[in-house]
Amino acid sequence: MAHFFRANEIANVAIEIEKKGREFYLLAAQKAKSSEIKDIFTYLADEETKHEQVFRSMLDRLGDVEMPAWASHEEYMQYLEALIESHMLFGELGRKFMERADSEMDVLKMAMSFEKDTMLFFMEMMELVPASEKYVVQQCYEEERKHLRDLSKMSAKMKT
Repeated sequence: MAHFFRANEIANVAIEIEKKGREFYLLAAQKAKSSEIKDIFTYLADEETKHEQVFRSMLDRLGDVEMPAWASHEEYMQYLEALIESHMLFGELGRKFMERADSEMDVLKMAMSFEKDTMLFFMEMMELVPASEKYVVQQCYEEERKHLRDLSKMSAKMKT
């Protein structure tokens, strides 16, 4: 027997990731010492807001989605919960790290981890949304990949 869940549940998680990302980047921008770092974090905060809007507009269009054939309902839900709980901005560790970050390089590294965690989540999300919504998630995934590249370039620039 096939098991189903509401795809909008995963869109709600994506919205939370984007909201937490925006909060993180706004805090990072406040802590930034250089205008260049402040600008990139402010830009990324704005990008997270755009992504939140994308997922909000997707909510009403999503219905029931069948679980992947390789997993039981319980097994897959445990996997998704682990994926969400291990996302660096959802745990206490991420909050503590941000409070104690001593350098812009530390914050850049945390931002890069956030982007990678988000990309992993979006890859899973693409497997769960209807075909008509995959393109939207793929676009957000590509934007997160660009953010990671931008952060990586900034990190390399700071090392020189």
